[in-house]
Amino acid sequence: MQLITVAGPPSSGKTSVLIKTLEAIMAVGVKAGVVKFDCLLTDDDTIYAQAGIPVQKGLSGVLCPDHYFVSNIDRVLEWSGKWQLRMTVIESAGLCNRCSPHIKGALAVCVLDNVSGLHTPKKIGPMLKLADVVVITKGDIVSQAEREVFAYRVQSVAPRARIIQVNGRSGQGSHALAQLFLNAPAMTETLEHLQLRFPMPAALCSYCLGETRVGTDYQIGQFRKLNID
Repeated sequence: MQLITVAGPPSSGKTSVLIKTLEAIMAVGVKAGVVKFDCLLTDDDTIYAQAGIPVQKGLSGVLCPDHYFVSNIDRVLEWSGKWQLRMTVIESAGLCNRCSPHIKGALAVCVLDNVSGLHTPKKIGPMLKLADVVVITKGDIVSQAEREVFAYRVQSVAPRARIIQVNGRSGQGSHALAQLFLNAPAMTETLEHLQLRFPMPAALCSYCLGETRVGTDYQIGQFRKLNID
């Protein structure tokens, strides 16, 4: 089975890109599906289902969506086996630019959009820096010069990644991305030896456990104070 992780900031176009890409993949007879992780609400599962793509969603609620994702990889593999999928794509909520949902040995994709700002690549952590492929969207609403500058900024942060421009509306560029998906390495169908490419952010404090009162007296666990000049 091929396992692919797709991460990126909110509204960067992940779902639109994936639908066009998976339609191209299923057109050549490969059975593929998506597991969508989000926090409180998502209608993307309905959009995938309308496109004929098997989909399962997971809502983390009060938990960090990427920690929720990691603790449910076993369920993802179980669901993939139930549907007898050859390829499973995990779409991360992408709410925390620091998080790192990519897995060693699995194709790692990061989706960014051209209108997010020239400094955006430097503000994003392992989900961009450790990606194998970076998909840049919304190129149709910026100039050629802006596209080139943004791509240069992305490449400077992720020098080993392959950059692909994809239009989520027309599907332009999605066939090239589909080919990369099809050439992704095969993964074991068990959790044995699976590892993240980078540790998740450290967080275990009173607020993680439901504390609502503000002040030093109520802060226990792991936290960091601002250095004041």
